[in-house]
Amino acid sequence: MQFFKSHFALSRSQQNGIFVLVLLIIIVQGILFAMDFYSDPNIANDIDKKELEFYRHKLDSLKAANSKITRDTIYPFNPNYITDYKGYQLGMSVPEIDRLLKYRAGGKWINSAEDFKQVTGVSDSLLNVLELHFRFPAWTQNTRPVKAKEQPVQKAAVVVADLNMASAEDLRKVNGIGEVLSERIIKYRYKIGGYLDVIQLKDVYGLTPEVIQNITELFRVQSKPEITVRNLNEIGISQLSEIPYFDYEMARQIISYRKLHEGIKSFEELSGINGFPSDKIDRIKLYLTIE
Repeated sequence: MQFFKSHFALSRSQQNGIFVLVLLIIIVQGILFAMDFYSDPNIANDIDKKELEFYRHKLDSLKAANSKITRDTIYPFNPNYITDYKGYQLGMSVPEIDRLLKYRAGGKWINSAEDFKQVTGVSDSLLNVLELHFRFPAWTQNTRPVKAKEQPVQKAAVVVADLNMASAEDLRKVNGIGEVLSERIIKYRYKIGGYLDVIQLKDVYGLTPEVIQNITELFRVQSKPEITVRNLNEIGISQLSEIPYFDYEMARQIISYRKLHEGIKSFEELSGINGFPSDKIDRIKLYLTIE
């Protein structure tokens, strides 16, 4: 039955063609295998060596360039704090680094390029490169031996002026006093009729103890106002209220306290009076006494 004839049945010419094709494939594979087998391994090795040498030179060039950049880029540093790694980067040898670390371990300091060379023993060429980047504390650069013939500098004599005669312009010469404070000092001087003592500067608002000390270096109370120091156990209310640190109401309370206790024995006992300026007793004593 022709319908069931195999589709894989080949003619004689087709079978010959397939045989020739297979034979050609076998021959080509044999030739390729023979070429690989008989190829010279030295040629391949030479090619590999040349490539390896090329890349090795390339790597060495990159390392050299990187090393040059590292040496040229040196930031300012204090040689007292050089570590092993830092010293290696700077081009120091191991013995030079060890001498430096041993010197610092003894609590000693390097204060100049000359000290660095003496301690480490680095070459002059390396020192010339490194010393441009040394940074030492400022105080090490200001020290110098005092010559035997040098005499200590004599300070100019300070002219002390009268605080009660000083103008606002005179007061502004004091360190820490400007236009506002100088006017306050003058205004308070007029209010109390003149300073009896520099301690009264404590009552000027805004004056710190440091500024008051600066004032006393240039000014003294030389012309004191004429006052009579009165006995607190005898003074009247009106006279007491005229003293800079009391108003009429405070004067009245003090006199009432004196009458109630049949006299006053100390300024400190007046601290019990409401509103009494206990912090100003040292200035109050300039005007009053207790007898």
